[in-house]
Amino acid sequence: MVELEGTKLSEKEIETLPGVIYYKPFTRYKFTAGYAVSVFLEGLKRGKIVGSICRRCGRVYVPPRSYCEYCLKPTDEFIELPDRGEISTAVISYISAKRGRLEKPEFVGVIRLETPGYREGSYEFAGLFHKICGITEEDVKTGKAIGMKVKARWRPPEERAGSILDIECFEPIGGGED
Repeated sequence: MVELEGTKLSEKEIETLPGVIYYKPFTRYKFTAGYAVSVFLEGLKRGKIVGSICRRCGRVYVPPRSYCEYCLKPTDEFIELPDRGEISTAVISYISAKRGRLEKPEFVGVIRLETPGYREGSYEFAGLFHKICGITEEDVKTGKAIGMKVKARWRPPEERAGSILDIECFEPIGGGED
């Protein structure tokens, strides 16, 4: 790294420089989910995980997409996927989703959903990044959590809003549950 000559300014000195204007604009944003993601969000509200499939190449997308990123053709249909899968990655987080420090750590990771009846390896979605409950720090630190079978724990129907948070977390599937 090249060190440049000069005098570093403090934040206070920068604020007093002529021509420096500090302005916090008042802005409002509107975002549309689009048709495919709207179908996904409506599915979550009903307790369903919806994806889309390209019948040309067999790829399954979750959340659904309107076109196949490999064939560049429109996806053919929406499909419902099981709310089960396995943990692909897991980490211990000491920071909340709102960037505050957590007193008790949470476990988050990527869940790769099952795609029964579809070509093996056709699942192009990397996974749902979500909270994982029912595991321990030891499970994460030793790697035991990776590959663990999990199932979505849904909010009660009357509390669902059509958000990814309608799934409270993914929890391990216990004792012989299919």
